[in-house]
This record gives sequence, C-alpha cells and structure tokens, in this order.
Amino acid sequence: MNIEICANSIQSASNACLPGVTRIELCSHLDVGGLTPSYHDIDYCVHQLHLRTHVLIRPREGNFVYSTDEIELMLKQVEQCRSLGAHAIVVGFLTDKGAVDTALTRRFVELAHPMEVTFHRAFDELKQNPLEALEDIIGCGCDRILTSGLQPTAELGMETIHELVEHAAGRISIMPGGGITPTNVARIVEATGVNEVHGSCKTTLTDGTVQTDPKIVNQLINALSR
Repeated sequence: MNIEICANSIQSASNACLPGVTRIELCSHLDVGGLTPSYHDIDYCVHQLHLRTHVLIRPREGNFVYSTDEIELMLKQVEQCRSLGAHAIVVGFLTDKGAVDTALTRRFVELAHPMEVTFHRAFDELKQNPLEALEDIIGCGCDRILTSGLQPTAELGMETIHELVEHAAGRISIMPGGGITPTNVARIVEATGVNEVHGSCKTTLTDGTVQTDPKIVNQLINALSR
C-alpha cells in the first residue's frame, strides 16, 4: 500500500518522514486547499529530507479555469520542479463548462516528463460524467487521479471510487483523498480496491498553525498494516 501524506511546510514534510510513508504531496496554504510551495521548500524536501516529493502546482485558490498569465506561471513552476529533481507534479484543469481541459492537461504532462503527473481533486468539481473524464485523463497520459469520488469526503464517495478503480484497472491509479483518517482508511481501502491513499494527518497547534502530526501518520500506517 502506497501512503501519500499532504505536507504544507518543510516541518510537516519532516514530520511525515516515517517508515511506511511512500511520498509527500508538498504544498502551501492548506487552509485554501493548497497552493504551490516555494522553490526553497521543494529543494529542501528533495535534497535534504530525501523524500519522494510530488509538488502541487496551483497559483491561487478558487476554480480550476486559469488565465493565460496563470498558465505561464504554472509552466515555469513545472520547469523549476523538474530542475530540482521533484518526482511528480499535481495539477488539475477544467474548462468553463466543467469538463477536463484535455489540451492543457496534455501540455503539462508533456512538459513534466519524466516526472509523473497526478490529476488532483479538480476531478471532484466535474460537471462531466466521471467515467468519461477518467478516459480523458488517461488519454492525456496522467499517472493517477486524486479524488474523493465527487463527494465531500472519500468515505462518502467510496462507491464512485470503486467504480473508477474497476474502469481504470491497469491504466491509471485511483487514489482516494479527502477526510482519510486512521479510523476509516482500512474500510475505504477494502471497499474501493485502491493500492494508494492520500491523507493530511494534520493537527492545529496552539498558535493556529496547521501541521502534519507524526502520531497521526503512524496511526494511519498501523491501520493499514493490520
């Protein structure tokens, strides 16, 4: 089982650096759903913590329909990730009609090579049939889809996630995310048939800082090893 931990800082990334964790998804500003982390944070995670680092590429909060200027910035960020030795990028692009923006997704997949590409939870904002969207994303060359099954949490979306897993078999990985906890992760894995999961395992410190909690990470690992 591959375990991905969403880390919103280098401290969170360090807290997630435990046996059993496969990789991190590095971001910033988790309070708005995650934005692109800094150049220095990416560099630190790759070269100092030696973590398999998947980098969120998202310039702002809000929808997943981007302007020309925003796209140019994101393309430069992908190039930075590749030059730093990041292992993957995490992106999501929709059209103004709520379908997968295949042209833009394909453009980022080609630029990112040889890094992997995860299509993130923009998938859960689709107005398109999810199985049709799945085929579009596969056609673009993405390696995985992060999804809560078009529901607020992965636990609520287990039925759709399972359906996606069945249709995606052998072609792309489906990774549940959204409300993954030590108490529900085993049930979600069993019900959906996935082989990787995404959790933030976060806690809020007394000063209001949101941070990955190594105790919760360990609990998640243990829940999947029973």
